[in-house]
Amino acid sequence: MFSMNNTHLTKITLAGGGLVGSLLALVLAKKGYQVDVFESRPDLRKVDISAGKSINLALANRGIKPLNDLGLMSDIKKMLIPMCGRMVHIDGQTANLQPYGQQKHEVIYSISRGELNGYLITQAELTGKVNFYFEHKLTDVNFDHNQLTLIHKGEELTHHFDHLIGTDGANSQVRKAILAQSEALANYQHDEQLLNHSYKELVIKANANGKHKIDKNALHIWPRGNFMIIALPNLDGSFTVTLFLPANGLATQKETKGSDNKNISFSQLLNTDQINAFFDENFNDLKPLIDNLEDDFLTNPIGRLATIKCAPWSYQDKALILGDAAHAVVPFHGQGMNCGFEDCDLINQLLPDADNLADNLSKNFDWQQFFQTVETERKVNSDAIADMAIENYIEMRNSVMQADYLLKKQCAFKIQQWFPRRFTPRYAMVMFEHRPYREAFELGEIHQQMLNELCENIDNVEQLTKATVEQLLAKYEL
Repeated sequence: MFSMNNTHLTKITLAGGGLVGSLLALVLAKKGYQVDVFESRPDLRKVDISAGKSINLALANRGIKPLNDLGLMSDIKKMLIPMCGRMVHIDGQTANLQPYGQQKHEVIYSISRGELNGYLITQAELTGKVNFYFEHKLTDVNFDHNQLTLIHKGEELTHHFDHLIGTDGANSQVRKAILAQSEALANYQHDEQLLNHSYKELVIKANANGKHKIDKNALHIWPRGNFMIIALPNLDGSFTVTLFLPANGLATQKETKGSDNKNISFSQLLNTDQINAFFDENFNDLKPLIDNLEDDFLTNPIGRLATIKCAPWSYQDKALILGDAAHAVVPFHGQGMNCGFEDCDLINQLLPDADNLADNLSKNFDWQQFFQTVETERKVNSDAIADMAIENYIEMRNSVMQADYLLKKQCAFKIQQWFPRRFTPRYAMVMFEHRPYREAFELGEIHQQMLNELCENIDNVEQLTKATVEQLLAKYEL
């Protein structure tokens, strides 16, 4: 697949030991490579370093595959809580479960970020081929001398690398270094879009008996048009509650009472009176369940959300970026971690083992071509999930309340039942299949056009006829 050159292989250096970095370190170690990992934060197995990052995440099929391939899922299953759908809480109505799919296996899983990250770090260390260097903050990448500059407890250190992979997140130093070398290239792209909506995390604690206060097998959503709250279950009986709200808005709390609250924002929720009025007005059913609402709201950090699209992802045979460093996405499709794990899966598929290679290939491997191939395979797909994640935010905070959305969802399920080989809803393609994100995005666009046409003349799913659907499937070449 890759041509030969005279590049020699020694160690692979990773910048960043988060979820993608720790999984990638394990992948590389299993293939026989020696790996050094430099992580700016302390060892999360010893210190709580959540630092405003989401406490729990959604694990789906794309992320499960590489974990399963490495023989890890028997351990990781103990960390998972299955969620079979969205439990939608609309003011004055009974909570309504909207299933993710129609089959028992069509679930996603809530998992603790810290627990999974710590487990992956430990598994990587157990190979004997991976060294983690915590509290080593990367400050500079010098490609002329293949040298990193790092700060460790106030002391400046340098590290020589042969091949560097940046898994150092949305604020990646490796990405900045690669792009600084690449501005003259035709494919140069540096697009960082900060979402106006930010987030803050709160907690629903467990009951006195340790049980969950609300259904643990669903992702709970309180959609309110321009903002929303979601809650994901934790193994200890608690829920992580996340408020997504505009960072800035023009209206005051008084002006939004009794309206659609389109202009309420974090900038207007600065004291206990404003916080209580906001929750009384918008989340009166949820408010009694949230522990320490006032204190946590005032002290917990506000997190920002961004989409990053960039190119190139690599520089010569020296460096590559993966995960959020290459393609940060907003969290509304639950695919950030899964997409990053897919990056690791591709590395596992394409990169030869460090030894046991015919013709001494490991010493003559063309890293530059390899890095470019990874980017070609992944960028078009990471761009697609970035766009779908933004679309899914609108769906979660607004569309799930709309009758036409629910009708189209019911029709999509019915079409899938009738023609399973010709039609799979886009959400299912993303969450439960392994087809490329770009393909799911493009098919989803066609599906939406077909559903729009189909639902123009019906009021409920019972009016749908198999013959009509078959005609439309043929029309849209599905």
